[in-house]
Amino acid sequence: MSNIITALIVDDEQDSRELLRSYVTKYCKDIKIIGESENIIKAQDQIKSLSPQLLFLDIEMPHGNAFDLLEQVDVVDFEVIFITAFSQYAIKAFNLSAAHYLLKPLSIEQLQDAVVTVRKNINQKNGYERMQALIHNTRQDNSQDRKLVLPLMEGFDVVKMSDILYCVAEDNFTVFYYNDGSNQMICRSLKFYDGVLSDYGFCRIHRSYMINLHYLKRYNKGKGGSVILENGKELSVATTRKSELMKCINEWVG
Repeated sequence: MSNIITALIVDDEQDSRELLRSYVTKYCKDIKIIGESENIIKAQDQIKSLSPQLLFLDIEMPHGNAFDLLEQVDVVDFEVIFITAFSQYAIKAFNLSAAHYLLKPLSIEQLQDAVVTVRKNINQKNGYERMQALIHNTRQDNSQDRKLVLPLMEGFDVVKMSDILYCVAEDNFTVFYYNDGSNQMICRSLKFYDGVLSDYGFCRIHRSYMINLHYLKRYNKGKGGSVILENGKELSVATTRKSELMKCINEWVG
């Protein structure tokens, strides 16, 4: 089996395509660029005829965006590294789905890191489920209907946000507690998930705890106080997090 990964560049800007091609050629020796597309119409044809293992895919292009392209492909049997100039958009949307992305201007180090991760995912053959979760999230208005891709040692799980009650920090790991009574340790820190989930109805109430406000039943007053969730679980609120919790509750209720 060849160690070379075949790739297609999809970007409407010629200068961007040329820069990426030069970076990949010079710094990613195990990637072979087999084609370039300036819009999603041409990209669809090249995906069918060339069967690339990897797409370097710009977000916004003529005739539709990256997600339109992914929805129109019959089977997403390739990995995707998204490219965008919009950092907040990329971080929020892609971290939910454990997708790979590069911010413009391109960083060689980030490019190399993304390629390393892509190679692992190609071997695990799990790109389809992650891309489906990403497409699903871009079409949802209700934050609780969005899906979160959680990396495991042996792969990943896809869970709906409405299934998550709260999260607990365990050193550099996070334990997710679900409304069916189960829990799962995930290979990323609570700080990471605080950044990922804070816009979707979750609130960090303590150095060790983050809750899904959808399941908040009661707040008990005190120096920091505590919260009680719908399953009866009581969690302490740090004094330094109390005002943030009140703000989150007001925004959530509003």
